[in-house]
Amino acid sequence: MHAPGIWGILVVAVVVILLFGRGKISGMMGEVASGIKAFQKGMKDDDKPVERVTTADTAVREPEKKDV
Repeated sequence: MHAPGIWGILVVAVVVILLFGRGKISGMMGEVASGIKAFQKGMKDDDKPVERVTTADTAVREPEKKDV
């Protein structure tokens, strides 16, 4: 097997453009870009140190009794 030449790549590109059209391809690329940006934002959020949450009320409470 050999790698496809420039003409093979060009024919495949033309067929893809004819099947999907310019609008659909640009829409898909926009969705991919927004997904990458969301992934990068999520990775930045993970780098922040986790803060410990302490509560002043840590004692165990007994359930309230209801008068029947």
